[in-house]
Parts: sequence; structure tokens; C-alpha cells
Amino acid sequence: MKEKQEKAAAIVYDQTGAPRIVAKGVGKVARKMIETAEAEGIPIQKNELLIEALLQVELTKEIPPQLYRAVAEILAFIYRLEKTKSRASSSSTIHNS
Repeated sequence: MKEKQEKAAAIVYDQTGAPRIVAKGVGKVARKMIETAEAEGIPIQKNELLIEALLQVELTKEIPPQLYRAVAEILAFIYRLEKTKSRASSSSTIHNS
């Protein structure tokens, strides 16, 4: 039985237009993308259906409207994570002073 290849896509949202695909890959490229994201503390979401759809989008292009909701949910999750992290680091700074 053939092992499933890893797949990855990176999106960026700069508050103008729709989020864009900035990197994507399958196999070794996907593994390297995931390792780099983990090392840099970049949040990773696993969603096989969404990744398949994102891999169809051309690099640097905005995601299509039918993916807005799924990507918006991921962005909301990341923003909540960042907010929690920022509160945790600022409160630890206060405790350390």
C-alpha cells in the first residue's frame, strides 16, 4: 500500500483583498515547509479537503470566494492564538519585573 504524501500550502493575509497563496508543495517540499513553520512558531492547521483546494490555486493568487469561509475560520483561529500568546508574554514580563 502506497504511503500518503504530505501536502502543504502557506497563505498570507495583509488586510487587503483576499488571502493569497505564497507557498505550496507535496512530498519533501511539504515536509520542509511544515518543519520550517514549526521551527518559526507559525501555526499549522491540518485539513485535507482545504489543502487539496489550496493546492489548486496558483502561487501569489488570491484564494477563490468558495474558500473564503474555510480560510477565514483558520485566520480567526490564528488571531485568537496570537492574542493569547501576546497576553501570556506580557503577563510573564510583568511577573518577572
